[in-house]
Amino acid sequence: MRLALPSKGQLEQPTLDFMEACGLAIARYSTRSYTGSVATLPEISVLFQRAADIPAKVEEGSANLGITGSDIVNEFRSEDSNLVMVIEDLGYSRCDLVLAVPDDWIDVSSLADLTDLAAEMWEKGRELRVATKFPRLTQRFLLTNGLTNFSLVESSGAMEAAPAMGYADIISDLTSSGTTLRENRLKTIAGGTILKAQACLIGNRLSLREKPSHLAVIEQMLELIDARAKARNFYSVTANIYGESAQAVAKHLLQRPETAGLQGPTIAPVFSKTGDNEGWYAVTVVVPTKDLLAATRHLRRMGGQGITVIPSKYIFEDKSPSYMRLLQRLELR
Repeated sequence: MRLALPSKGQLEQPTLDFMEACGLAIARYSTRSYTGSVATLPEISVLFQRAADIPAKVEEGSANLGITGSDIVNEFRSEDSNLVMVIEDLGYSRCDLVLAVPDDWIDVSSLADLTDLAAEMWEKGRELRVATKFPRLTQRFLLTNGLTNFSLVESSGAMEAAPAMGYADIISDLTSSGTTLRENRLKTIAGGTILKAQACLIGNRLSLREKPSHLAVIEQMLELIDARAKARNFYSVTANIYGESAQAVAKHLLQRPETAGLQGPTIAPVFSKTGDNEGWYAVTVVVPTKDLLAATRHLRRMGGQGITVIPSKYIFEDKSPSYMRLLQRLELR
């Protein structure tokens, strides 16, 4: 099975880091190599492609799966597309596709203001010019919101310079922090967010439907991705607690939701080398990040000693939620 990954740009390194964190580290012979492999899943061969080209490669079947930006996928995908969204949000490379106008347009602070300005321009004999690398998404957004008097200026260069250079009035571009826009004297407007984007995993619908061997491999891949995603929000907390019995210790732990664990605490007797630790128990609970401090304080109130906290690396559910959703989208269940 062939997996296409970004070969350069802002998505390349975050994607490699993401794959490694999920236990799917990519082996690549050199930074100039366009192929690679996954040690934990040797059935997968990796193809490195430009992020913008990955949807087309997956659509045509050159790759069975691909990771790229959801903005690129939504710009490329048509209604009869053979692409299927496997995981819509992989949790990294978040950005927004926005409309940005010159910051000296003091009377334009919302999409409604921009619509009025476009109408005034039209009455004077010209259209609002919008520079963008996302013509389909931008056109659909503007028309849907009632802004009809415009023309699109496609550009492959630095979009932020378009208004200053005079070949566009405003831009439609990606931003994460807004710093580049501000440095180029541009501002976003209320209601002007076209799309919230992030890294996503896509697949070739026909390939995944018709080849059970591909589904078997992707199930393993999604198991690791889902388990890693869930584990990012949990810690494993261990403490030694004195009690009359394991049941008595469990009763105190279960009184508080933050120390109840996912299904309940794990409790085991502590066996001392000197034999004088009778009545001590090692308690382990899996705690959500938001409850970590509260759980630690409750363990202290119970007399807990030697409290240790370890980030969870994987938390596996009985089935991979992403794989179950994929089967539904492929109409296989």
